[in-house]
This record gives sequence, structure tokens and C-alpha cells, in this order.
Amino acid sequence: MKNLYLNKGKEESLRRFHPWVFSGAVKHIEGNPREGELVRVMACDGTFLAIGHWQIGSIAVRVLSFEDRPIDLGFWVERLQIAYTMRKATGVVGRKDNDTYRLVHGEGDNLPGLVIDMYGATAVMQAHSVGMHVSRKEIADALKTVLGDVLQSIYYKSETTLPFKADLGQENSFILGSTLHNTAYENGLCFHIDWLKGQKTGFFVDQRDNRSLVEQYAKGRRVLNMFCYTGGFSVYAMRGGAHLVHSVDSSQKAVDLVNANVELNFPGDERHKAFAEDAFKYLDRMEEAYDLVILDPPAFAKHRDAVRHAIKGYTKLNARAMEKMPAGSLLFTFSCSQAISKEQFRMAVFTAATLAKRNVRILHQLHQPADHPVNIYHPEGEYLKGLVLYVE
Repeated sequence: MKNLYLNKGKEESLRRFHPWVFSGAVKHIEGNPREGELVRVMACDGTFLAIGHWQIGSIAVRVLSFEDRPIDLGFWVERLQIAYTMRKATGVVGRKDNDTYRLVHGEGDNLPGLVIDMYGATAVMQAHSVGMHVSRKEIADALKTVLGDVLQSIYYKSETTLPFKADLGQENSFILGSTLHNTAYENGLCFHIDWLKGQKTGFFVDQRDNRSLVEQYAKGRRVLNMFCYTGGFSVYAMRGGAHLVHSVDSSQKAVDLVNANVELNFPGDERHKAFAEDAFKYLDRMEEAYDLVILDPPAFAKHRDAVRHAIKGYTKLNARAMEKMPAGSLLFTFSCSQAISKEQFRMAVFTAATLAKRNVRILHQLHQPADHPVNIYHPEGEYLKGLVLYVE
């Protein structure tokens, strides 16, 4: 294992257990390590600091351990067992009405660059770093060791998440078993999971608790679910007794999927309609007086250079919705952009309320669920932000 040495004074973040080493902190590295190779991170005086995966880019090392230890099958089993035990403690595992949850959430589980979502007996694994890609088969073996017969198949889905310049030639495929069964349960509702071609791992697991909150407020309301994707919010609203539910997404494929999920849970229910249309165009022309609106757009800012443009986008979107909502309405509005802070998002929404000339009050401040934990030493992991507003 090669040693990487930091510039003087650049070791402080690692001493505070932050799991990243930025390229600007690197003084020199022994030899010429392959991307994804394990390296030891050393202070400029030769003191050991951490072990992690080397990668070309702004984040040079993603730390796996702050102890000088082997990164072998035993390491992966230990980390995955800790993650699984935590999920059992939160009550998301072992329920008959729920077999959908996130088992590994990158830095939040001290496994930076790795995501594993569980859908019944199938695990969908994503690598966001070359190192995790290189280790994928050993991780799969460890996962089977931890979960046993509960796990029947592992689908590896990293074509779009790995650095393009790494030129790894990766393909999405099963690395354990295979299955045509693509439905899973979340809080007693059944959903088709498109892990083959869908976004993320096939479903937005991180909105589970917030979907339940929509269900609590939906009774008798006219619900608009913008950027609906698989229609999770729509299905929950219908179970909550909504008067009608309209789902909107620019993708026809997403509209087909939400219709399939509604039919799966509420066959023949005429309360639901879906539209393949641009969100802003729909809001401009809409005539229905929706009194519960959900705005859950894709990330407007995937990096810090896009923050200014993203804030304008959130402001415009929320103002457009508020202008059309009758008094006494509820607005569930979200940002999943890690580069946008809670304060920036709230300011964008408040600016929107001012532009729409509406008086609003915050009822709830929302975030990601317990199976998407935030490492206290890595606050950047708190990416999902949401507000529930009462619009007067």
C-alpha cells in the first residue's frame, strides 16, 4: 500500500474525522497508484492518519478507516453489519408491511462512495467512487454474509454514477442471482421498482417519512404532485383519502410508472390522473384549485457553481405554485441539492412567498429519514431539505 503525504497543516480535518482528503491538500504520493487503489494518508511528519481509496479529482481520497488496519472481507462484513444493526434499531427492518429501505448511505455509514438500497430480497448497489467499484465483488460477498437468505440477488447499477474520465467500461448487471420480480412494499403500499433503467436505484427511498406526512394531510384535499416520478406521494395521498390526485412529470415513462403504481394499489380508482408536461408550463395553465401541492424537483444544483441559478429556480417554482393556490392550502416543497443549504432554500421559498404576495407559515421542517443517516463529522451529508407551509 502506497503512502500519500499531506501539506503541513492539512491534517486537521482528518483529525476531526472528516472522511475526505482534497487534492489541494496532497503534498506528494509514493509511486503512481491506480485509481481506486488503497493508500495510507500520512501527515507531513510521517504520522499515520487514515486509509482510503485514491481517486483523481477534487476529492483525492475517500477515507475508509482512521485506524491502520486491513481493508479485507472482514472489514466489509463489520461495516455492513453495523449498518444493518442500525436499521433494525430504527424499526425499518423486519416488518411485514415494509421491505424497502437504504442499507448503506455512503459517508453516513462510514462507507464513502457506496449506496445500497434494499427492495425485498434484492439489493441495488451503486458505486460513486472508483474504489467502491473496484471492491464491488468483495462487498457483495460481505453483504451476503451479513444478510444470509434474506438476500437473493444483488443488482449493480453504477453506469451513471462513476466518474466518466475513469473509463471503467462498467455495465449495470446482476452480480448475485437474478430476478424478474420488481415490486416492493413501503408502509403497506406496493411499488414497481425500476432498478434496471430508473433514476437513482429505482425509487426515491429518502422520501418515505415525508410521503407518510402527505398521507396524514390528504383527506378531502385536491392534490397536485409535481415531478412525480414513480408517484410515491400520489399513492400515499390516495390512501390518505384525497378527493383527487393529479401527477405531473416531464417524462412519459415516469407518467406510465405512476399510473402503474396507482393501479397496483387502487385498481380502477378514478380519482387519479397523470400528465406528461413541463412543470412550469403546467403551473402556468392549470385551472384546478389544488389545496395540497407537492414540489419535489430534481437537484437544481449538483455543484457549487450552480447555486445561484438553482436558488432562482426554486424561487420561481414556489412563487408560481403559491400564486395559484387557494387560501388554506398546504405546500410541501423540497430541495435535494446538497450544494444548497437549509438557509438558502428557506430564503428562496420566503422570497417566493413575497413575490406571490402570500402570507405563509411553517408547519414542518423536513429532512431525510433515519436510514439515510448523517455522519456528525460530515455535515455535507444532510442533503434533503423540505418545508410544509400553510398558505393563507
